[in-house]
Amino acid sequence: MNNKRPEHASKPTLKERAIEELHTFKLVAGYLFVCLAVLMFYESTLPGGADAGVFSLGAAAIKAAILAKFLLLGQALGVGEKARVAQWGPAVFAKSVQLWLLVIALSVMEELLVGRYHGIPLVATLADYESRSITHMLAKSLVVLLILLPLIATREFSRTLGPGVLRGILAGKSKD
Repeated sequence: MNNKRPEHASKPTLKERAIEELHTFKLVAGYLFVCLAVLMFYESTLPGGADAGVFSLGAAAIKAAILAKFLLLGQALGVGEKARVAQWGPAVFAKSVQLWLLVIALSVMEELLVGRYHGIPLVATLADYESRSITHMLAKSLVVLLILLPLIATREFSRTLGPGVLRGILAGKSKD
C-alpha cells in the first residue's frame, strides 16, 4: 500500500484504496491475460479449433478483465476468507475452490445477461449450454482452477509476509 500515509491513520483514504484496487486489478488482469491468451492460442491450434473462433488478444484481454473483476468482487465479499484450515496449503486450496465456484456462477450469469442484451432468449442461451460437451466445460473449468491456485497462493503468501514485503522482494528492494 502507499507508505505516504501517517502511521497513526487507522484506515486508508478513499483515494489510497482506489489506487491500491486499480493496481491489484492491473496485476490480476495481466496475469490472467497471459494465461488466457496462451490457452486461447492453444485451443485455436487444435483440430476443430477454427470452430471455436479466431485467436484474439483482444478477446483474451476482455475475458481477463472480466475474470479479474469477478475475482476482486469475490475478494471484496470475503469469499474464501472463512476457510478455517490450519495448514497454509489446504487453506489456499479451499479459498481457490470457493473463488472458482464464484467465478463459474458469475460467468454463467454474465453469459445469460450478454445473451439477453443481444436479444437472445434465455431458453436459447441455456440450450447452447446443453449442446456443449460436459467434459470440455469441466476441463476448461479445471484449468481456471489451476490458474487460480498460484494467484491465491501468492496473495496469501504476501499477506503472511506483511504489507508490501513481497512486492519489495520482487522489486529487489531490501529492508536495510
